[in-house]
Amino acid sequence: MEYFLDRAWEYIYAAILTTAAAVDSLLSPLQPLIGPAGIIVLLALATVFTTKFLSRKCRTKRHIELEKQFYYWLSVREEAVRCEDREKGSRMAKNIDKAKLNKCYYDYFLEGLLLSLATMYIPILMVMSYINASYRPDTLIALTGKPYIAQIGTANGEPLIIGSIFFYIVSLLFIYATWFLVVKYATKYQRRRIITTLNEQQGASSGYA
Repeated sequence: MEYFLDRAWEYIYAAILTTAAAVDSLLSPLQPLIGPAGIIVLLALATVFTTKFLSRKCRTKRHIELEKQFYYWLSVREEAVRCEDREKGSRMAKNIDKAKLNKCYYDYFLEGLLLSLATMYIPILMVMSYINASYRPDTLIALTGKPYIAQIGTANGEPLIIGSIFFYIVSLLFIYATWFLVVKYATKYQRRRIITTLNEQQGASSGYA
């Protein structure tokens, strides 16, 4: 077993090195044009697109089934709570929680967490490790003459510097926030257009009548 694990790790490590070399060859032509900061922003964009794609496409049958079960029992519980006899409704809700809902939620949450690890956190950590290896202070000095990505003012007379990993995390958070806002407002705009179109159709049909 120990031999098998050692061999497996060797193959995984070789795959990581090969992937890193391939990424280096793809990004090296862009280095003189946009610099390390631009490369890191591109990697953050690629990370967001990759995680969004994986989280949408990579869903197990078990996760889908657990989701259906959880929302089914949640709706049953809500119906019980709306019972006219509040005491009876409260007892029924507690029984549903103990019998089904708590277990469904735990299983659904755990399966979702494992999927998140595979589709979101692992890609982020892989890119982070690549940036940490490729843009160390000594490498940044060789590329830009500075051991950091950016400098923003001073604190207590000392310059506030941003390293490669921190810059990547900030870029990632900014892109995720922008994605969320764009999707939110696009959904609102689309819903408003649908409502407007339906109102216009109703008005036209009423005028025709």
